[in-house]
Amino acid sequence: MTTASKITLIRVAFIPIFMVLMYLSAGTAGLYMWLALAVFIIASLTDYVDGQIARKYNQVSDFGKFLDPLADKLLVIAAMVMFCEWGMIPAWALMIVLTREFAVTGLRLVAVGKGVVIAAGKSGKLKTASTMIGLCVMMGFPSVQSLNWVIIVVIVITTVYSGIEYFIKNWNCLWDK
Repeated sequence: MTTASKITLIRVAFIPIFMVLMYLSAGTAGLYMWLALAVFIIASLTDYVDGQIARKYNQVSDFGKFLDPLADKLLVIAAMVMFCEWGMIPAWALMIVLTREFAVTGLRLVAVGKGVVIAAGKSGKLKTASTMIGLCVMMGFPSVQSLNWVIIVVIVITTVYSGIEYFIKNWNCLWDK
């Protein structure tokens, strides 16, 4: 297993810690929310670090191409589920994100069956970065509803756009040859 993949696994290991801290915060600003934010930021930064290491040291692997976006999805969905539970993110917005994630994962599975690995594209990376930054802002300012709505709109737009782009670029993977 490469160093980059080990760092990605660390991101996955941070998720239960993050969830416990979020539950302890009960959706209010305070020590536990700040600790949850710190864990989320550290976990999010590992996404950048593992990518840099993978490219710099030629550690790009099929396992990493699979694990990295999965780790991102799990971290983001963990935060969004908590915000949905607290009424900060509407269920429809969470459903759009989940639908895109399942659809792109399904597309990747079909592609793998045909010997094609679909790596994260630029729009997917932009979606991940804007979502992670937006969720950090929501953790830092949980009671500013107007700011939360701006973040929700950005998350939904980047999610839908990147999902459409994945399907347009990889449409041929869905058809038998």
